[in-house]
Amino acid sequence: MQEILVIGAGIIGLSIARALHKQGAGRIKVIERQQIGKEASFAAAGMLAPHVEAEQKDIFFNFCVESNKLYGAFVSEIFEETGIDVEFFSDGIIYLAFTEDDLEKLKHRYGWQSKAKIKVEFLQSQEIRKIEPFISPNVIAGLIYPEDGQVENRKLLFALEKSLHLSGVEIVQNTEVTNLIAQNGRIEAVETNKGEKIFADVIILATGAWTSLIKLNNRNLAFPEIKPIRGQMITFKTNKKFFEHVLHSPRGYVVPRKDGRILVGATAENVGFDKSVTNSGIEFLSDIGLEISPSLSKLKISDKWAGLRPMASDGLPVLGEFPEVKNLFVAAGHYRNGILLAPITAKILTEKIVSNSESEYLQAFSPSRFLIG
Repeated sequence: MQEILVIGAGIIGLSIARALHKQGAGRIKVIERQQIGKEASFAAAGMLAPHVEAEQKDIFFNFCVESNKLYGAFVSEIFEETGIDVEFFSDGIIYLAFTEDDLEKLKHRYGWQSKAKIKVEFLQSQEIRKIEPFISPNVIAGLIYPEDGQVENRKLLFALEKSLHLSGVEIVQNTEVTNLIAQNGRIEAVETNKGEKIFADVIILATGAWTSLIKLNNRNLAFPEIKPIRGQMITFKTNKKFFEHVLHSPRGYVVPRKDGRILVGATAENVGFDKSVTNSGIEFLSDIGLEISPSLSKLKISDKWAGLRPMASDGLPVLGEFPEVKNLFVAAGHYRNGILLAPITAKILTEKIVSNSESEYLQAFSPSRFLIG
């Protein structure tokens, strides 16, 4: 039985480990540098928004849409395995315009997306306020995307951890992999910050913003940096349900949770590995929330945090077999779409590892694309 080592216990790493176990791929171990799921996956808003955030209909858009379609079955299976409701809702996201410039861009968006046969409906201001009474009276128009939605990402992380625990998959926390030891075109073992060596037949880097810090034979990995992009968020708490849908504007978004929390996000800051919450960030997020719904001014901020999203140089995921060695795989650089892309990332990597099945997505997002030229 082959030994499989998944490095990173965020949403991507946990989903891959679960999919590999379900396919009987081998004996699986997961190593996490800190605590399970407590980095970008924990800090996320859990939006599943391939259509709202589409700028063009390309292979990345198709990748996002296909993963979104997998979500219903993905969370249903996890519920059967664990009994945990991860609060998956696919009842639509509303995109809003508050200024004339917003409206012009919204009309352009509606035009090309309608021609591309993306499911979207134009809403007048009165229609929006009927659906969402707490929306600002300054709203001019909106678009509703009926196939987008959200998941409670923190509950999903907990459910994935429980699923792996029940399956007998070992998860080692507070252990950082620092170096990959390669010989004869294969990884023989990994070295950790505790001075130990762990041997494996297959290694998967699901290490998010920390991917570029891992060395191969004490040298940098052979593709451009995957860098951390800080995203700050704030939360309000209310006993009265304000919103039925996730609400998105050109400047940010509001995500209502089942327990009465209202998440507002998010900043995008290139500040290295700094997870500080700043006064300017809180002010920026407060302005976003109040623009969408002035009623939020009656509430106090109940929580605030920041996470580090992993972004590759071209903004696209880095997925597949590492070009220099044959038993090393990468699943990183998902940037703002890690929660959304977890099901399909796990699916295509598992199919590649178990049956050497290729995918157009593995070809498009391969780490080898950085070696061309």
